[in-house]
Parts: sequence; C-alpha cells; structure tokens
Amino acid sequence: MSAAGDRLQDTARQAALALPNVSRGRPFTPRLDVYKVAGKVFLIVTDDPDEQIITVKCEPEHARAQERGYATITPGRYLDKRNWISLGPGPGITRQLVTDAVEHSYDLVVESLPQRDRPGAR
Repeated sequence: MSAAGDRLQDTARQAALALPNVSRGRPFTPRLDVYKVAGKVFLIVTDDPDEQIITVKCEPEHARAQERGYATITPGRYLDKRNWISLGPGPGITRQLVTDAVEHSYDLVVESLPQRDRPGAR
C-alpha cells in the first residue's frame, strides 16, 4: 500500500508526536510543521498540497541507498542534502517506511545530544 501525500504527512506527524519530548512549531513559514527534540529539528512536514513531502535526517550512506531505491525519495529539501532526505508519495512509500524514517531521524538527533539533554535524562 503506497501512502498518498496527505496520509504520508499524517503518518509522519503521528509518528513524531508519539516520541518522547517532541515539540512542534512553525518557525520558518506557516506551511512547514517543524518537529524538534531538545531544540533540534528531526522532521519537517509541508502543508503545501502541491508538494506533499516530509524531510528527515538520515545517515549519508543510508540516504543514498534510499534515493536509489525509491523514485520519490530525494536529497533533503530545506536542509543539508548530504544528511537529510525528503520523501514524497509514490510507489513503495508505505506507512511503515514513513514511520521508520521519522523514528530513525529522531534517534539520530537524540544520539547527537549531550547525555543531559536526552529524553529521560535527569
């Protein structure tokens, strides 16, 4: 089952909000939902009906493999194209793939945080 754009975006939002200590805002433009953990961005969701994409952090090697494997996964929009990918609706873009991408992005950001700033740290 391929995720249509609105379902892709809704799936990403739900996955992000299910994670600990996530904040959501629109610091750049009213059409971009930005999700952060400890003040660091891990997900951007567009509200533009003509560009239904999400952008997530990804290790460079994994990002290039994803881009080769899916026609609608491209180098990240808005951010460093080496460490971010954008996913759009299309063949093979499933809810599970979107959820995994959001969770992986979150984990990468959390791993980069000082121990004291990680969710659950006291």
